[in-house]
Amino acid sequence: MKKLRWVMDGGGFWDLDISTPQTLDGLARAVPGDPLPLGLSRGTRLSRPRQLEFMHRFMNAPLIPSYSKPHGLSLHRLISLPFSDDWVLFLLGQFNLQRFVSSVKSSEEKPKGVSSWLKTFGRHLQQKSLYALGFSSEFQLGENDTLFFGLDAYDDAEKPRGKFVLHHKFPDHDLTVEAVSPGLFVDNNTGNYWDVPFSTAVDLASVTTSDSSTAYHLSAHYTSGSPKQFQNTHNHNNRVPPSLLPGLAFKSAVSYRKKVDIWRSEAPKLKLVQPYDVFLSNPHVSASGIIGAASTAAFGDNSARAQIEDGSPGYILQVSGVKSSFVADMFASVSFTAQHGNFQRPFLDLTRFQARLDFPSGFKFLSAATGLTQDLLNSQKPSLEAVQAILPNATLSLQQQIVGPVSFRVDSGIKVDLKNPDWPIHAQEPVFALEYALQVLGSAKAVAWYCPKRQEFMAELCFFET
Repeated sequence: MKKLRWVMDGGGFWDLDISTPQTLDGLARAVPGDPLPLGLSRGTRLSRPRQLEFMHRFMNAPLIPSYSKPHGLSLHRLISLPFSDDWVLFLLGQFNLQRFVSSVKSSEEKPKGVSSWLKTFGRHLQQKSLYALGFSSEFQLGENDTLFFGLDAYDDAEKPRGKFVLHHKFPDHDLTVEAVSPGLFVDNNTGNYWDVPFSTAVDLASVTTSDSSTAYHLSAHYTSGSPKQFQNTHNHNNRVPPSLLPGLAFKSAVSYRKKVDIWRSEAPKLKLVQPYDVFLSNPHVSASGIIGAASTAAFGDNSARAQIEDGSPGYILQVSGVKSSFVADMFASVSFTAQHGNFQRPFLDLTRFQARLDFPSGFKFLSAATGLTQDLLNSQKPSLEAVQAILPNATLSLQQQIVGPVSFRVDSGIKVDLKNPDWPIHAQEPVFALEYALQVLGSAKAVAWYCPKRQEFMAELCFFET
């Protein structure tokens, strides 16, 4: 899940790909919002085939498990065929173990003897619905360009799922060009997945590591065809998100970020002891903030997405007689991070906490705050709607070392519902994870996470992600 990255640079707004075991590719994109979020280019992540290859070769894991509802428990195995130093072909197979066990249990056959058991199992193993195959290839086109092709085939799917991704690194920018058919999107509001027949995106973002910096982001997104629901297992909301309807959308954002160290430990580390993760080896307390503005210009059926039920986000301009709209808004975020321990000792030497408050719509916040102030000045009781409107979106993250390189982590949004006086505060889509730091690589980790809301489990490999 994208939540398992520590949120920096306004991560609550940017549309990072979401990890999911629903597909062999292991990724889904969030349904676009107005005017945020945007896609975020921060260098290519390790592809799913590369993750499995590393786990097979260096972690002695012959089969990688995953779980998703309604598919159940599946096992993955990868074969890599390197043709040169810059070109490799991957063959990925998935075996649905839970479906196989259910098939055997429901069979009316009563085998007797070892030979009979083997024949029965062999017949069940011949069911095509137990398998999925993925073919992908990565090309390294020089030092700054990476090209990826992927094709996943499922027995129960109408058509294979194809993907093309080109990533180019400029000196201070990242460029990503992506085309998928069909594209998998997840609606964070309902938890449902959607297949879009064809989707393509071009994304350009400035890259900076400075504690005080200005950044900008440009993206274009085109979709065609009628979206269809993909494995609706969470609720029965069949309403297609308007932003997935056919059309073209241009997005832009500019932001200013400032990070301040409140305290940073100057105590020396243990000598001759390498930290389990060099990015998590400095105790500190810090705060950061980001403020910016974003806009979206949409043309086509997807331009209706600016008309949402809970109020318009920011400034909206629509042209009569033309399917188009323009949305602009401000946003802000404040985060606080505290870490104790150097992650060097074998027990309880890392405790990391982060809290983030997001204000995704500045116009909506200012409008509600103005109305609330007027009510207080007029000695009127503020309405729950006005108070609810000024509350930010909150996210909490906590990581605790258990033993050696193993740590436990939980990440969850916090939702405040003042209309429910009995239980106004509750966790929103928590994610629980066990992380195993690969010490020899400086900063890398194997992560096994579970999301109760989506009923998904997945094992991943992450490099240089904190």
